[in-house]
Amino acid sequence: MNHLKRFLPFFQFKHVNHQIFVLMILTITIPLLILSVMIYMFSIQSAKKEYQNSSNLILNNLSFNFDQYLQSIEMGALTAQMDSKLQNALENWQGDDSERDYVQILEYENAIEHFISTIEITIENVDSVQIYIGDHVFYSTLKKSVYDVSNLTNEEWYKQTIEQKGRIVLFGTHQPFNRVNSNESVISIARVINKNGSRQPLGVLLIDIRLDSLRNILNLSENHNRNFVILDPLGSVIYASDLDQIDSNMTFKPAIQPFLSDSNKESGNFYAPVDGVNSFFNFVTSPYSDWTVIQYIEEQEMTKHAEMLRKVILGLAFFSIGMAMLFMVILYIRVTEPIIFLSRQVKIIGRGKFDVNLTSKRQDEFGGLYQGISKMVTDIQDYIERSSVLKAQQKLAHYRALKSQINPHFLANALESIQMKAVLNKQRDIAEMIGVLGQLFRINIQSGKETITLEEELTHIRLYIQVQQMRFGDKIQYVENLAPTSESIRLLHFSLQPLVENGIVHGLERKYGAGILEVSSIFSGQDMLITVSDNGVGIDEEQLQYLKNRLAQSSSTLTEEHIGLKNVHDQIRYYFGDQYGIEIDSSLGVGTTVTIRIPARP
Repeated sequence: MNHLKRFLPFFQFKHVNHQIFVLMILTITIPLLILSVMIYMFSIQSAKKEYQNSSNLILNNLSFNFDQYLQSIEMGALTAQMDSKLQNALENWQGDDSERDYVQILEYENAIEHFISTIEITIENVDSVQIYIGDHVFYSTLKKSVYDVSNLTNEEWYKQTIEQKGRIVLFGTHQPFNRVNSNESVISIARVINKNGSRQPLGVLLIDIRLDSLRNILNLSENHNRNFVILDPLGSVIYASDLDQIDSNMTFKPAIQPFLSDSNKESGNFYAPVDGVNSFFNFVTSPYSDWTVIQYIEEQEMTKHAEMLRKVILGLAFFSIGMAMLFMVILYIRVTEPIIFLSRQVKIIGRGKFDVNLTSKRQDEFGGLYQGISKMVTDIQDYIERSSVLKAQQKLAHYRALKSQINPHFLANALESIQMKAVLNKQRDIAEMIGVLGQLFRINIQSGKETITLEEELTHIRLYIQVQQMRFGDKIQYVENLAPTSESIRLLHFSLQPLVENGIVHGLERKYGAGILEVSSIFSGQDMLITVSDNGVGIDEEQLQYLKNRLAQSSSTLTEEHIGLKNVHDQIRYYFGDQYGIEIDSSLGVGTTVTIRIPARP
């Protein structure tokens, strides 16, 4: 901190134009350079993210296309179960040769070879189709090849196929099984042909597929920047767009197998070097074929557009420095000098002199500023005059408020005198009524708080009920039904008295016979509900709807007989919030219930 204070005098310029010049360099050039770095980094990440999303989409589509192609081959292989002629030929071919003549043998061979030819025609890029029956193999006559099946039952692919008992078995890139002198790699699908409706094996179907089918699918997505590799479950290469990355053992040279093993997912991405260049890899594994399709690209190829953006942004940053110098010349003429003049005028106003000349012919912001300050000076003068008048009015209002307190004191004292007179004249009922009424006046005089507890408010209500019971006798019965601990909740002073008064005046007085007035309280979540209910004459539906509408309005006026109700509602909402207030429910001839909702805070 001390080192910083030593450098501060160097930046405390006397003239504002010098300060603006330094601030221009600090607030434009440096932030622009920082912004350039941030935008560059963001662009790098955005470019990578966009490429990753597009790569994932491409890989998913490729994997789907592979699965569709392999499934179409599988469907062709399934037809062996449905071809009755093939089933008959395979079943009878394994019979006793002594029971067959030459014509039958030809018929069986033709049926088998016809099925093989059909598969070759219907499935694209099929290299050959073979059906193995015991130590005999049938294959397409279009493929002139020699097959060695002398050790067929010991072949690994044959064992795997037999073990699956009719389920499809997929073999990755390999030299054709049992084919002599073949150097063209294929992928194969094999399955046992069972007798229709049973698990009795009749033969083994093997379909060899040329790798051209994979190239045709991948050619739709390959370009000079993207490269693809397809690996089988053992990590052997089925297909690679860049043959230089494949060694003699048909394995991928870059060490990516640990990344694939660590992911344990059907899809993912990672970075790994390819010929010493960091590259982005993403992969997806097909749940059908269990092949892993990998796509990779050099990292710098992913972000080459961001590199161009970085150069453009840096160029703009240095260009801004030159523009800042030109801007300073214009700034001094158009901004700095007017600010200096305005500063002098403001100092004069600060000394209490309002006779300043702030007229200006400029139509820009400075012209508006001059006019605004000139208006402000006028407003200040008017405010000073209004403040003097307001202070005088406040003193008068305070005097009137003090004077208005004399009446309750006078009435309370007068009631006490009348009570003493009634006692002397042995008018105990009148004396008791006047005494209770005097207590009510005393409560009004002594309570200067905005909120009181429910218990304090009920003390006032009980005195008021006592006065009414002295007046009406047994016609009015009063009941309290309070939730535990609700007496300590605070509410607005005199918020229940108008409701109780309305219940008596508009409900019970008009009722024939005795009536009940009940005050109850319950907790509802974080709120407390206080209800004042009576079983008086009630309110008709039209009048009730009118009262509800008036309570919902912002107007503070109601009919004369319900102005206290509206006043309590508005005070509660003003003090506690708009979600609180009063609700009314009534039925003609049944009674009326008024509910107050307030927060349950002690």
